[in-house]
Amino acid sequence: MPDFSALRRAMVDGQVRTSNVTDLRVIGAMLELPREKFVPPEKADLAYLDLDIPVSAPGRPERKLLKPMVLARMLQAAQLREDDHVLDIGAATGYGSALLGRLAGSVVALEEDADLARKAGETLTELHVANVKVVTGPLYAGWPEGGPYDVILLEGASEVVPHHMLSQLKEGGRLVCILRRGAAGKAMLYRAQAGELSGWPIFDTTAQVLPGFERVPEFVF
Repeated sequence: MPDFSALRRAMVDGQVRTSNVTDLRVIGAMLELPREKFVPPEKADLAYLDLDIPVSAPGRPERKLLKPMVLARMLQAAQLREDDHVLDIGAATGYGSALLGRLAGSVVALEEDADLARKAGETLTELHVANVKVVTGPLYAGWPEGGPYDVILLEGASEVVPHHMLSQLKEGGRLVCILRRGAAGKAMLYRAQAGELSGWPIFDTTAQVLPGFERVPEFVF
């Protein structure tokens, strides 16, 4: 069996620290959390590689965990505080939610694939992550009954600026996502300010588009 502890440290040292991630709380959480628990058993050997890992069951729409480096940089950009209330959209098997649980006060983990949501709940319970609540529903709708939130994280890409999430953010709240244009994309940090969602790029990256966050094709007459 692989030495997952050694692989975890190699991931942090070789992928995370080398990508301008200096937040010691983010680094510490990634060193502690067993990422192999959040991937299918047959893919455990892939858990600490620099890639987006497919986690959905056969026959289900494909979903992936973000690359460790990408997720770490997004978490760092969110400037999470210990008392923040966070919405994690596209939680999948719950790895990002578990990291958020170590960095924030409370987390709502939203997943629309019932199988993935069940897996997330089971793994979070196994790891005694008590401040994360897993809920099931359409990702694009968010989870307004749990809001407003200090931070919203999209664990994947959106082809549209998520202006509709403004109503679920507190004034001054942050939203972090990957804005994708074709094959290219940028991680973005948005803030809720005076009824507007203002954003700026953090770094270049791309990811799988989350369900419901696709751009609607324009009709040409």
